[in-house]
Amino acid sequence: MQRSASWYWVVFFALGFFWGSSYLWIKIGLEGGLPPLTLIAGRLTLGALFLAVVVALARQELPRSRRMYGHLLVMSVVNVVLPFILITVGEQSIDSALASILNATVPLTVIVLAPMFLPDERITLPRIAGLAVGFAGVILLVAPDLVNLGDSDLTGELMMLGSSISYGIGNVYSRRHVRGLRPMIPALFQVTFAALIIIPLALVIDRPFATVSPTPEAIVAVIWLGLLGSGVAYLCYFTLLQHWGATRTSMVAYLLPVVGIFLGAIVLGDPVTLNRLAGTALVLAGIAIVNSGAAVRRYQGRNAEPVPPAGVTDAIDAVESR
Repeated sequence: MQRSASWYWVVFFALGFFWGSSYLWIKIGLEGGLPPLTLIAGRLTLGALFLAVVVALARQELPRSRRMYGHLLVMSVVNVVLPFILITVGEQSIDSALASILNATVPLTVIVLAPMFLPDERITLPRIAGLAVGFAGVILLVAPDLVNLGDSDLTGELMMLGSSISYGIGNVYSRRHVRGLRPMIPALFQVTFAALIIIPLALVIDRPFATVSPTPEAIVAVIWLGLLGSGVAYLCYFTLLQHWGATRTSMVAYLLPVVGIFLGAIVLGDPVTLNRLAGTALVLAGIAIVNSGAAVRRYQGRNAEPVPPAGVTDAIDAVESR
């Protein structure tokens, strides 16, 4: 059991690196001459091919229920198509570091939505407090651009926040409806369905074969985003979602701004301002407060006299503490 728990933490940190570095590679791809839809189509195509090979080699059984395929289609729209478009288009006007910071708000969306649809995800005082602190961090991050509502930076920032909401919805939807499947199956169909939606749009809108001349760096960006950011990353994501649940899996947002700020500053020279550091600290503090509730309940449970009968909350905490 200890080895299993350690393995999931390895998966967790790997997911944080793959997703956190994706903002850098998206920026490199855009600056290398790739239009947003073409960049997304390229990464999804590679991701789908990679996952198809993985599923074929593992000889995984495919879902038999039509309803499950419907849920996977919804997941592909909510968890891939919409956020990928919002992030990629948004990064045309903001830098990769700020994009990663704003996407760290996903857990704050989850704690609002999860209690409405998941019986084991309750609203608690730490979660309300964490939501308030995290929201203050978001306001601090976007405040410099609120003075000019027409500013392209503000548009990009709002797109990033919209992608966080979409990811939060997808996180909860997957936890509720996509159950009983090995992690590589929802990963495969989510990425494949998204590719089938995006590729025709890219061909019609971007006309990539006639107008696009990407740089070598942009091609490397597509390969990285496809194989690691869309292929391996979604295997990690669904593995954690099945074993940790929606709220705990969303803690990967802790790592996104750390990776994003570091890589953006080192590789692209993105500015590290006081506003960004303070806003990031508040967002991460909010997420930390959200996830402090389980630890407090476990501590109180160990020190309570007498120990009450194990209930639903105790069972959840026991699972989370493995």
